[in-house]
Amino acid sequence: MRGEDLKRAFPFLTALAPLIFPNTAQAADLNGAELTLPWALPFLGILLSIALSPLLAHKVWEHHLGKIAAFWAALVVVPLLTLYDSSTATAALSHAILLEYIPFILLLLALFTVAGGIVLRGNLHGSPAVNTGLLAVGTVLASFTGTTGAAMVMIRPLLRANDDRKRNAHTIIFFIFLVANIGGSLTPLGDPPLFLGFLRGVDFFWTTGHLLPETLLMSIILLALFFVIDTVIYRRDGHSKPDPTPDDEPLRLSGTLNIVLLGMIIVAILLSASADLGTFHILGIEVAIGNVLRDVVMVTVTFVSLAVTPKGDRRANTFSWDPIKEVAKLFAAIFITIIPVLAMLKAGDHGLFAPIVALVTDDAGNPVNPAYFWLTGGLSAFLDNAPTYLVFFELAGGDAQELMTTQALTLTAISAGAVFMGALTYIGNAPNFMVYSMARRAKVKMPGFFGYMLWSCGILLPLFVLVTFLFYM
Repeated sequence: MRGEDLKRAFPFLTALAPLIFPNTAQAADLNGAELTLPWALPFLGILLSIALSPLLAHKVWEHHLGKIAAFWAALVVVPLLTLYDSSTATAALSHAILLEYIPFILLLLALFTVAGGIVLRGNLHGSPAVNTGLLAVGTVLASFTGTTGAAMVMIRPLLRANDDRKRNAHTIIFFIFLVANIGGSLTPLGDPPLFLGFLRGVDFFWTTGHLLPETLLMSIILLALFFVIDTVIYRRDGHSKPDPTPDDEPLRLSGTLNIVLLGMIIVAILLSASADLGTFHILGIEVAIGNVLRDVVMVTVTFVSLAVTPKGDRRANTFSWDPIKEVAKLFAAIFITIIPVLAMLKAGDHGLFAPIVALVTDDAGNPVNPAYFWLTGGLSAFLDNAPTYLVFFELAGGDAQELMTTQALTLTAISAGAVFMGALTYIGNAPNFMVYSMARRAKVKMPGFFGYMLWSCGILLPLFVLVTFLFYM
């Protein structure tokens, strides 16, 4: 149904919105050229808190995460409201919360809830072929349920399949590479940075077409390498292909109604990008009615999933609201503290980040795509890949239409760097640490932070060099 058809079918949408939300004028943007280093420190502070606090002060972070996030956010909110006129400050905060944070967190909530109701039951024996198959399925699934959703669905079958093996940490390491990161590169549903790009105007299937070659290359090589490594370890540990036993439970999928709900999420996102139902203004910003309806669908899907999913299915997945609560608190602070950083990036050569602009731009003013790939990826490995993506998206101009066309290779490099290199550390992407924690609780002898990096750097960095020469030079 086209936008005009929807308008005629639901005329009350465009008639009612202005009555509920006054048509206030759009306020002026922050002038990034006027902002100095202190404005960027809260953003750096929240990212360093996320990266270091769980390692250096785990208990403090666990009990006071929300307070720490609120502290960094307040260091931006208070100066904004104090130093700028109310319309400019309100519009800046409203844009970050209403247009970016709320859609972002509602999508994650819907995917998290729906994926938490899908359970793969049955006995699997962790042979190299079975393990490789599980990783392949999870890799494909990640672009449609999100890396968090795919990790939740697939990690437990993988752990059960390998619970009798002497050495199985490598299965979790490759799981993080493929399912928690690289597999989520083909749609905005897959990984948070790509959804932020979608909210900024990048077409839903743009990443599917432009990142497919890199994703296929990385996935095929990693799956083949895993099969070889797993086969060697499997045989050295004295395992052989097990015979079926009478106690084996056949494989079956529970919670299939959630797959239908997943389809509703995808349809809602596609319609919000194509249907024009009009707009309204609130708090100095313009809001599309279609996007509001999309967010309503996300909330509805969440409640429907909770209602139709048997409690036993969620118990089988050890479903808990704690991860999404943590993400909601942290990203609220991230979206607020990044406001002045994005404004400074928009200022280009006139802003604080002129040296970074120089690194990703040649003397003729053209983008240096390998630099975009490695800088976006390198920061994504140690900070969070979603805000890192936003930083370099703005650094490349911030115009989605231009980035999808004349600068398509630049946007591809930014997207691939953010998604792929989040796999380099436990803290590069939210599912990484979640998978690590679940594996530790399952008695898997996982390597520590730097031990994991020996694996990731030794395996992934040569592949990233190959991707650079094949696609971005």
